[in-house]
This record gives sequence, C-alpha cells and structure tokens, in this order.
Amino acid sequence: MNISASHITYYLLCHRKLWLHHQGMRMEDNSMDVAEGKLIGKSTYARRPAKWRELALEGIKIDHFDPKALVVREVKKSPKLEHVHIAQVQYYLYRIKQAGVHGATGLIEYPKQRKTTPVLLTAETENEVRRWLTAIEQIVNQPICPTLEEKTYCKNCAFRDFCFV
Repeated sequence: MNISASHITYYLLCHRKLWLHHQGMRMEDNSMDVAEGKLIGKSTYARRPAKWRELALEGIKIDHFDPKALVVREVKKSPKLEHVHIAQVQYYLYRIKQAGVHGATGLIEYPKQRKTTPVLLTAETENEVRRWLTAIEQIVNQPICPTLEEKTYCKNCAFRDFCFV
C-alpha cells in the first residue's frame, strides 16, 4: 500500500479524516489554508531554487530536496501543528533511507515567524514511523469510518461539514 505524507498527517490528527482521505475524499483540495500554504511554499526563498530539487518516491513527492547536502526542506505556514510537520519530514527521511540514501536530514521553515526547525531520523523515530505505518494500514482497512472524536482543530477542518452536519 502506498502511504503518503497526508496519511501520516491525518493519522496524527484524526483517524476519521485518515480513513476518509484513503477512501478518496479530498475535501482539503478546496481549502483556503491549503492554497495559502502552497503559495508561501512557492514564493518563499525564491533565490534558492537551483539548490533544491523535487524528489519523487513511490507514493510521495518531496518538493524540496538538496541532493548534495542530503537535506529535505519543508516550508509551512505556521508552527501551530509543528509535531505533525516534524512527523511528515521524519517519514520523508525514513522513505529516503529505505531507498538507500543514508544520512539525510530535514529542515522545516516557517517564513512568517522566521523560525526553522531541524529534523533528524534516529533509531527511535524510525521505529515510531514503522508503528505509524502499521496503525495506518489497520485504520484504512476498517470496513467503516472511525467514530468522530471532536478535537480543538475540528472547527478549521475541511471535513467539518462532513462530520458535523
């Protein structure tokens, strides 16, 4: 099964959203927050594009990878859900290692806040990624959608109408 970075994100945020996403529901495609985040990612650090390459591995696309320094870079709108951003980059590093590239590191940049967070893949985080993958497979293979667990960020979720109407 191809597990994307979205699977990792949704697993950590909401199992219901994970299950719905895996079934093909893409409510966030029309989200203003997602559009703004993509714009920030494309327009920030415009003088560095020669250094960074897009890297595609089965099921994932890493927008910014420096093949010489072995650095994955993610640009995010806000550090509000930083733990999820870190997990996403850890997953990318895990997948890069699985592809035979060892020693890659990550960097998450929050341009509006002028904040940078380094990310490493340790033996412990590698085991955690494996646990996430096992749990994700169990959740998405359930015959019915997981029950709703209301969380503080539900009010801004693209799936809000689906879950609460």
